[in-house]
Amino acid sequence: MTQKNRPRHPEKVKNPINPIKKKPNWIRSKLSNSKEFFLTKTIVNKNNLVTVCQEANCPNITECWSKRHATFMIMGDTCTRACAFCDVKTGKPVKLDELEPIKISQAVKKLNLKHVVITSVDRDDLDDGGSNHFYEVINQTRKINPETTIEVLTPDFLRKGDAYKKVLDANPDVFNHNIETVPSLYLKVRPGSRYFASLELLKNAKKINKKVFTKSGIMVGLGETRDEILQVMDDLKSADVDFLTIGQYLQPSVKHFPLDRYYTPEEFKELGDIAKAKGFLLVSSSPLTRSSYHADEDFAKLQQNRIKNH
Repeated sequence: MTQKNRPRHPEKVKNPINPIKKKPNWIRSKLSNSKEFFLTKTIVNKNNLVTVCQEANCPNITECWSKRHATFMIMGDTCTRACAFCDVKTGKPVKLDELEPIKISQAVKKLNLKHVVITSVDRDDLDDGGSNHFYEVINQTRKINPETTIEVLTPDFLRKGDAYKKVLDANPDVFNHNIETVPSLYLKVRPGSRYFASLELLKNAKKINKKVFTKSGIMVGLGETRDEILQVMDDLKSADVDFLTIGQYLQPSVKHFPLDRYYTPEEFKELGDIAKAKGFLLVSSSPLTRSSYHADEDFAKLQQNRIKNH
């Protein structure tokens, strides 16, 4: 079998076929500014960088790249886990690229990003889960781009002890770790992760670095109930999480976890209003919301409001 024809998710080949439901008319990707889109693509490709925009098949890639906003995915394009919702490929990862911190920092400068989101695959094969690599990327990015705010979207560093503290030592402006779904669906949707371990990570991040904004996100449409969503909100508030994103799960292929249903824009607004009422500082809730979607604009608004209030 050639590399080209090899299944993207070999571990999912034996899964049952889950037909993909037709998307409703309110889920439509926006058209791109082709010139800016291809400029972003050129910078990403020339630096041999990986983006979650491409690897996770994000529906917002044309809109974001047209604004020169790319979300970088460090430590390779291969994840050591096999979450049933994710389109990132699973397998044995490559060796860490020691030049990646430089490449990321230069790309951020060329794109003139005021706010950058840096995420990664899970690297359970590394003793520290990749926390030191995060540290190096953050520090180098800030060195070259001192005015750019930095948001990291990290793995859970499960069974890696205090390794996550190294990420916080680099003082990112936002520390994000997605809870993804409700506890009752974890074993099916995120079999390699643990709900309460993710909550503990977020809680500890705030304890260790009180200046950092903490953030998390949840997908809906996997079969969860409304009460379960509200309970996740309460759990995240109890963990002192500042920002919350709520978006529609879009089934990547027939081999992935089956979509239960599409939420309407009105339902997203209701969930967003409830989250705001519960006290989250920033809430983004819409069908196409993703962790980094409009993250730069949202963070800028928060900073402006803080200046006004002071």
